Amino acid sequence: MRAAGLLLGYAADRLLADPRRGHPVAGFGQLAAALERRLWRDDRGAGALHAGVLVGGAVALGVVADRTLPRTLATAAGTWVVLGGTSLDREAAAVSRLLAAGDLPGARVRLTRLVGRDTTVLDEGEVVRATVESLAENTSDAVVAPLVWGAVAGLPGLLGYRAVNTLDAMVGHRSARYERFGWASARLDDLLNLPGSRLTAALATLLGPDPAAAWRTWRRDAAGHPSPNAGPVEAAFAGALGIRLGGTNDYGGRIEHRAVMGDGPLPGRADLDRARMLARRIGTAAALVAAALAVRAPSYRTGQS
Repeated sequence: MRAAGLLLGYAADRLLADPRRGHPVAGFGQLAAALERRLWRDDRGAGALHAGVLVGGAVALGVVADRTLPRTLATAAGTWVVLGGTSLDREAAAVSRLLAAGDLPGARVRLTRLVGRDTTVLDEGEVVRATVESLAENTSDAVVAPLVWGAVAGLPGLLGYRAVNTLDAMVGHRSARYERFGWASARLDDLLNLPGSRLTAALATLLGPDPAAAWRTWRRDAAGHPSPNAGPVEAAFAGALGIRLGGTNDYGGRIEHRAVMGDGPLPGRADLDRARMLARRIGTAAALVAAALAVRAPSYRTGQS
């Protein structure tokens, strides 16, 4: 039942993308922001309490729903809600269309939906690089990792993972306000994304046009990325596609000089479309892997697969 729910939810995301109105993740974000206003202190303990209450609540909701609702439908609905692969692909496709039409300013603006870096002065090559990097990282975060946790822990795993990932996006970044308060959310996100990021990198290596280069680049360059999970994914994409990722990024005046990954040239528009195709292949393969894992995983409700 869990495996069927994961496959149905993945199919719903491919066909329907994210819910256009009343998205539960947006509602969770509003709740998290309200709780932050009450709990915030420049303290790791306060941040850990913030994360614990919200993630624990999401997991508890998943447990109740899994025990009271038809498991296949509940898992399918939860999977659809937490996945973001189709919306991610549509945003990348929109950037590609704007660049193809010669609208670099429009592409820069559209790119802000995908990345946190300053896009106002990026040339076409840097716009494409940023889009491919976001596509690679978010294929792991928004597709593969939730499927893995759905396979292992069912609906509670799906909701708990999305809660952690959302909190990391809200408070897990480095800033004066969140350096301590967001520490627990950021570290928990690193931990939960570890299996999904390695599976994403492995699938990029196996399914990309140059498996040998993907493996070599992953092994050689991933550690140079500041994120322990984005590094393997972006490096594998760079090697598989024969392009170069990494470089200097401006995050609102905070400059980061990231290690270069890959031996090829800066990606162009054609490479962006190739990256989108690779991401879709990875998503489908991950759904099949997750379904296979779910068949073998023990059920905490019935004691059966």
